[in-house]
Amino acid sequence: MSRSWERKVRKNMSVINKQRKKQGTGQIVFNADKSEKIVGRNFIAPILLILFIGMYVILMQNTEGFKIDTMFWITIGCYVLLAALFYFRRPYLTIGKDYVQTRRLTGDKRLPASGIKGINIQSGYVVIEPVKGANWVFSKVMNRYPTDEMAEKLRAFAQSNSIPYQQK
Repeated sequence: MSRSWERKVRKNMSVINKQRKKQGTGQIVFNADKSEKIVGRNFIAPILLILFIGMYVILMQNTEGFKIDTMFWITIGCYVLLAALFYFRRPYLTIGKDYVQTRRLTGDKRLPASGIKGINIQSGYVVIEPVKGANWVFSKVMNRYPTDEMAEKLRAFAQSNSIPYQQK
């Protein structure tokens, strides 16, 4: 396929997508990768940060010679913003055709199907074992993941990519 033909297709797709957006229907995506995104909710880290802020305020107010100034309020504000960031940045698991992807502390991580040693399902937990590195653990208690839904989608993923799947 020539590049000029691809440009024409993309241009026509953008025109059609604008029309479909005005009509309220879904957009057409060129060469879209079919993937399913399962999201959880992080609430442990924000709660711990808020408790830390409370402890900091109580301890600093009881300290002799400490005056409440602008830096005190900036510190509290920064910790509240960090707690909000952890709360609103929802953890997720994306299951594609031949990969899984999630967010870690260091950024988004993608694991191809060839890099997965096995998938273990327990009550309330989903564990993806990579060939190299630490296990990816998705918990219903810690991050409010819908583990039953994840288990069903990962079962289909494991069957299509011939990955060992174990349910306990």
